[in-house]
Amino acid sequence: MTAESETPPAPQSPDRRDFVKKAGAALGTAALTGSAAAQEQERRPVFQPESYWKERMKPPDDGKRYGWIVDTRRCFGCHACEVACKAENDVPLGHYIRQTIYHDHRRSNGQLARIMAPMACQHCEDAPCLKACPCGALFKGPGGSVQVDYDVCSGHAACRDACPYGAIYIDPVANQAIKCHNCTHRLEVGMEPACATTCPSEALVFGDLNDPEARISRLARRIEEEEGVEVAVLREEKGTRPRMRFIVDGDHPMEAWEPKVPGEGSSYTPDAYSVFNWGPLEEKES
Repeated sequence: MTAESETPPAPQSPDRRDFVKKAGAALGTAALTGSAAAQEQERRPVFQPESYWKERMKPPDDGKRYGWIVDTRRCFGCHACEVACKAENDVPLGHYIRQTIYHDHRRSNGQLARIMAPMACQHCEDAPCLKACPCGALFKGPGGSVQVDYDVCSGHAACRDACPYGAIYIDPVANQAIKCHNCTHRLEVGMEPACATTCPSEALVFGDLNDPEARISRLARRIEEEEGVEVAVLREEKGTRPRMRFIVDGDHPMEAWEPKVPGEGSSYTPDAYSVFNWGPLEEKES
């Protein structure tokens, strides 16, 4: 046998086209698997078992039912409520417990009507954030205010992902969920929430909905008598039964600015104040 015949054949270089074809098939399979997993995750219920949150959903037996009325006709976007809230609750830059939504609404006569809608936690009767929290940190406090127990909160963010109104953010330092708590520390000493007392146009009205003589109750009755004006709740189809209601009319329709309110998995951001986001949505899309 010759030396040439004893030399093993050189290994064949793989065909690059075959390699790419096989790699593409593998990636496609992985993508399909990932997509299926994502769809499966989306189908899973976001809420914890009822036995886990049922007791925490019950408000204290204090006879009070705190709520809000926001008059979008009166708000002129001064940010006083936000500044007061940030100062009262040490809210860091770039984050918000409450935020004012800006929208330039095109009226039927072609004129623009600027709408400002102050937003915050809706303190829902059927609070989805409370149902979603895996560590049991959310509960109903005085007057039914939805609150966070910071001795328990782990920053899981399931509450933020479940909130249909974008009213919760995760603190970047403490890694805990932050939201409006109706300034309970002020209520305990006979004061109103900081934002309500600061609003110069009295667009924010806070009070006990169970008290027929409270300002909020008297305002609700008066609005019912005004022609062309109504008190509406945000995203009623979510079934959360929010305790924040908005006074709207033909020049301040909720359907005009509602799409700009963040939803599940989102929080208020500084982008809301960009003038490029104020205009009518239909004009931006065209």
